Amino acid sequence: MKTYVITLSQVFPVTHPRHGEPTGFKEKMANAIYHMRHPDVFEPGEPNNGDEKYHTIRANYELWQKRFEQIESGEACLSIRQWTGKPYASKQVEIARLTNEDGIGLQRLQFIPDGSLANFMTSIDFRLHRMPDSLNLAHQLAKNDGLSFADWKEWFFGSQNYDFRKPLAIIHFTNFRY
Repeated sequence: MKTYVITLSQVFPVTHPRHGEPTGFKEKMANAIYHMRHPDVFEPGEPNNGDEKYHTIRANYELWQKRFEQIESGEACLSIRQWTGKPYASKQVEIARLTNEDGIGLQRLQFIPDGSLANFMTSIDFRLHRMPDSLNLAHQLAKNDGLSFADWKEWFFGSQNYDFRKPLAIIHFTNFRY
């Protein structure tokens, strides 16, 4: 079986204003998986209170689409890992191994700029969201990605080099979808 790896950041990257501070992504992902597997423990419709990470957002949607075709057919799995120290200069430790049976999934995300971050449209699986719904969706994306909106905005629109002309991949760790 093929294994595709996603590495979660243990700390904010040096390009982020909070660089070096813990992200809590490992714990937030575990909380989201637990919440989805044990809904009886929670009140019906209980929202994410900021301590859950239901997904990660990555560049290269087309690559992830091909990988998820293999995951959905049972030919591959997703290994979620975390660096033990400095990224790319330390070992990785696996924190979860997820398959199609775990409800993981993929959605296509695209930001369509209209001058600035304050004016943009969002498309998830080709469903277009215009302002102000687009901004509300961005806040929900941030929370479900395990970040405050300010940290998420800085991560994606600040110092990182994402090409927003190309679609991004929302890689879900649970059966949650937008």
